[in-house]
Amino acid sequence: MTYSLHQGDALSVLATLPDGCVDSVITDPPYNSGGRTAKERTSRSARQKYVSADAKHTLPDFTGENMDQRSYTRWLTQIMTEAHRTTKVGGTALLFTDWRQLPATTDAFQAAGWLWLGILTWHKPQARPQKGKFRQDCEYIVWGAKGKIDANRNPVYLPGLYSASQPSGKARRHITQKPVSVMRELVKICPENGTVLDFTAGSGSTGVAALLEGRSFIGIERTREYAEIAADRLAETVSQTLAQDDCTLAA
Repeated sequence: MTYSLHQGDALSVLATLPDGCVDSVITDPPYNSGGRTAKERTSRSARQKYVSADAKHTLPDFTGENMDQRSYTRWLTQIMTEAHRTTKVGGTALLFTDWRQLPATTDAFQAAGWLWLGILTWHKPQARPQKGKFRQDCEYIVWGAKGKIDANRNPVYLPGLYSASQPSGKARRHITQKPVSVMRELVKICPENGTVLDFTAGSGSTGVAALLEGRSFIGIERTREYAEIAADRLAETVSQTLAQDDCTLAA
């Protein structure tokens, strides 16, 4: 179980990785969503889009949230094409998105060469109700593979629906942080002892989940503050895992 974390632009760093070096791409890119109009979607920061006005945390903002939909689709196609190159034949990709960007995301996913195999749902129990409307309490995960999956290599049976709230309080380390409990289930699509890639690593939740589940991890994060948080979390996870292993051997 090993990990590496790169602070920098995802496309630039991906270009330095060798062909076929990862088993699964599991990532949560900036959605470039939110807002009722194109102006709202492209002029507001990530904090303005995704943080409630009454939120008490002061987590750092992040860049990459102000592309219009055509620019976003082009960027996502480019980066998923590069991720496709770094993935082994038969490897998988899981890509978070929301309802607004779901069509653009599935288009980019396929244009990049991936075989689209379905959509998973992440249900958020603590989402706010909306008067006169349906509650927006789900985000989605577009998933697929680079060619045909060899199910015998990783004979898992995984659900298509995950329910967990975002971390809160001191556990909240990123504006759009995903629950480690959900990520631990998702990384199981990667074969045991395989390598997971997250090119928008944020605060490192995908990496923490991968290490806890016995997978190796390659992370890329552009925002320096979040790369530092991710580095601390990954190092802490390795230390805890090694300590648990020592306790098991001592017993």
